[in-house]
Amino acid sequence: MGDGLLKIELARVYGFCPGVRRAVEMIEEHLAREGAVATLGAIVHNSRVVETLARKGATVVKSVAEIETPAVAITAHGAGHEVYEEIRRRGLKLVDTTCPIVKRAQEVARDLAREGYTVLIYGEEAHPEVRGILSWTAGKGYATMSADDLPPFKGGKLGIVSQTTKDPETFWGFVREVIRRLHPRIKDLRVVDTTCPETGRRYRAALELAKRVQAIFVVGSRNSANTRKLAETCKKTGVPTYFIESADEISPEWVRGLERVGVTAGASTPDELVEEVVERLKELGGDGR
Repeated sequence: MGDGLLKIELARVYGFCPGVRRAVEMIEEHLAREGAVATLGAIVHNSRVVETLARKGATVVKSVAEIETPAVAITAHGAGHEVYEEIRRRGLKLVDTTCPIVKRAQEVARDLAREGYTVLIYGEEAHPEVRGILSWTAGKGYATMSADDLPPFKGGKLGIVSQTTKDPETFWGFVREVIRRLHPRIKDLRVVDTTCPETGRRYRAALELAKRVQAIFVVGSRNSANTRKLAETCKKTGVPTYFIESADEISPEWVRGLERVGVTAGASTPDELVEEVVERLKELGGDGR
């Protein structure tokens, strides 16, 4: 037990973003109203959320071919057009929880491709959201996180969009570097900022928090891209940062001798996990705020 002097401060913005909250609520409503549903991948990148929904009847599958329920859900990360076609062919009931901001990125990429643009996506090629966006370009899209790894571009029309969870400032830095490297081969350039404002709000709130605390706890799954980025943002401030998935990971050594610590969480982290972390810190002598 601590000496009661440790103050615990939550970030101004943390945890579930509207898109994730909407996705989880849609699945819960379907389970309550119609029963079992298969989700094409984890509905959000958080194991606690996935496990809770699984107990209620939401089964995670990797492909439409594996589905044994009458209903299927597309996750908040979205999916490619071929997935929608396969679901229609099989006559499955669709619960589409695609985040509206991700849906917009898909539509922008699709429209650019139809207008003859090569579509460059600033994002992680293996991420489910990016794979989905790429699908909507009908083979005219590429994804990369570095201007050092640009795909071959012979010239012509270039459209640039972003994975929604990326930082807008970093995205525009990438755009400037792409233009520098590919000029004058670019004859027509269209750049659409498809980043999500919610992600930036969490980064800014974490940076504000870092100015007032001696350590920061970032709560969320390690397979969550936005939570990893949030932890990286906190680490860059120089404040000791602990990226944890649950309260059980907290060591008393981490807070010994400290007077104030901060807590934040990724956009896919449920409130209950944050509450458990705060309770653990209180057990170690914290005074929650």
